Amino acid sequence: MKKNFLLLMAGLSFSAIQAQEATPEDALRLAVDNITGTARYRAMGGAFGAIGGDLSALNQNPAGSLFFNNNYATATGTIYNTKNSSSYFGTRTNENDNTLDLNQAGVVFVFTDNNNKNGWKKLAVAFNYENTNNFSNSIFSAGTNPSNSINNYFLNFAQGFNETDLSGLDYTDFGFDGQQAYLGYQAYLFDANSANTYVSNVPSGAHYYQDNYLTSTGYNGKLIGNFATQYKDILYLGFNINAHFTDYTRTTSLYESNDSPATTKVYSIQFDNELHTYGSGISFNLGAIVKVMPELRLGLAYESPTWYHLNDELTQRVIGKSINGANSYTDVVDPQITNVYDAYKIQTPAKWTGSLAYIYGKKGLLSVDVSTKDYSTTRFKPKNESPFRELNSYMSNALDNAIEVRIGGEYKIKQVSLRGGYHFDQSPYKVDAPFGDLTGYSGGIGYNFGESRLDLAYSYDHRNMNQALISSGMTDAARISRYNNNISISYSINF
Repeated sequence: MKKNFLLLMAGLSFSAIQAQEATPEDALRLAVDNITGTARYRAMGGAFGAIGGDLSALNQNPAGSLFFNNNYATATGTIYNTKNSSSYFGTRTNENDNTLDLNQAGVVFVFTDNNNKNGWKKLAVAFNYENTNNFSNSIFSAGTNPSNSINNYFLNFAQGFNETDLSGLDYTDFGFDGQQAYLGYQAYLFDANSANTYVSNVPSGAHYYQDNYLTSTGYNGKLIGNFATQYKDILYLGFNINAHFTDYTRTTSLYESNDSPATTKVYSIQFDNELHTYGSGISFNLGAIVKVMPELRLGLAYESPTWYHLNDELTQRVIGKSINGANSYTDVVDPQITNVYDAYKIQTPAKWTGSLAYIYGKKGLLSVDVSTKDYSTTRFKPKNESPFRELNSYMSNALDNAIEVRIGGEYKIKQVSLRGGYHFDQSPYKVDAPFGDLTGYSGGIGYNFGESRLDLAYSYDHRNMNQALISSGMTDAARISRYNNNISISYSINF
């Protein structure tokens, strides 16, 4: 038996040939849209595809910048509250997060041609930055698993590896699969049986108390460069080029203990991981709005896939505690190594949006946007290389085309504007248990001072999803109900 093993190699890093184990959720984190941006945009559920006149509306339809009458700038701050309720084998737990962020800032410049002989009457150039996703989040799941130990994760990776390598080589000599086997072997979670097969040192037939604490931080940002032009009072055309930035850190601490009466056993496991994903991407938008009549507008917009270039860094630690008769042991495997993996790419799906808006003179408006996005086209690249080949094949079969509906309205009483919105986002999965539908509601108020405006919005949304405590080896998942409550305030000025 291996006992009292402690590996101390501080401050080292290396580049691994094999990527760390990716999941569809790593891609969906970047592919699924969130309603962010200005307070007016949030209050009306993001239904701005045929309205325009708001800097965040450029996300839906780039032709919307032509509905500004003057040069215009907006900045927005948001208070984010996220509540996660977890259910795992009948045990319910809750976790809350609150963050404050300056999440939007933008400006548009409007150029008007008063020459009546020229049908192209107006040009608009805009720049807008938004945090399209705030990754600050905490989830705590706990419960007693009646049949499966998390040691299955390490055991599955170990099968086929040479025991001589696991006992004699260094953590840095392996790719991701070998490292998981190495961690489990050195923590005495399993022993060799024969012909490089392994048997668990965690007793079978026990009840396994398990808890998992996940925290994440970071953001997904988007910088838009917009150009739009207007033909007479009928046709509005726009184009965006978008630069995307992402920085995401996820820390997990997974713990297990068992109630077996065996006198020789592993009785607790702690598995800690910290994953840092960062990189950038590029995309573009095309959009058109047609003014069918002064009261009625129709919009159509296309958003290209986003092509991300990403990097992953991973640190890991395992602590195994065991007894052998009257003796108790603690095996700490803490390489203190940062794995720097080869860069890879993710391509998110394209999106089409059709929009309709009815304008009630100067009193108000009603707007509807319907979007479609085929998530089965999501790809990790290099797409034909392992492990991405198998993952892409799974996503092609498991993910589906999803519909998004946004409805928003606004009513004006002199300088005051009252707003409301509804948002439905269909699950990207054919069977929605892993990642369910989203339903959201919003409301807000604005006050126009003449040359400036102040807007306030409250938005709420809810989605259910499954969260596996570990990426492979056991299929048991916690059921997460996520509730987002956000308050946004924007200040806008004409200049």
